[in-house]
Amino acid sequence: MIRYLLPMFIGFSSGLIVSSAVFAFITAIGVVPRLAQKTKTQSHAKLYENAIGLGGLFGAVAGVVDLQIPLAAAIVAVIAISVGVFYGVLAMSLAEVLNVIPIMTRRIHLQKGMFFFVLAIALGKLCGALLYALVPGFYTPS
Repeated sequence: MIRYLLPMFIGFSSGLIVSSAVFAFITAIGVVPRLAQKTKTQSHAKLYENAIGLGGLFGAVAGVVDLQIPLAAAIVAVIAISVGVFYGVLAMSLAEVLNVIPIMTRRIHLQKGMFFFVLAIALGKLCGALLYALVPGFYTPS
């Protein structure tokens, strides 16, 4: 009995620690308030927080449980776009906190076109998420 309970307890505890650190990181860089401020939807900040929490919970369960759910390509595309948007927002929030964009624009002497620069980053993340979700075997970690 202990042979099964101890690894379960260690795995559950480790998962709690890692997920707490991830959500603390997301909170520290201010993803939710910045997203609500930029989109002028401060009244829906609680919805953003719930969506992030449920997404993390769903991702954790999906990583442990091997469910074979046939999904239409449209549903997979919506999920991939959502993942791409989340990672794009997370990356841009981190870049903003670290002042990466102002430093980089000064170094490469970018005067105009910041919108297109940010759009290119976001579209790159979106394309990566779509390729990962829709092309079987596209990303195989070594």
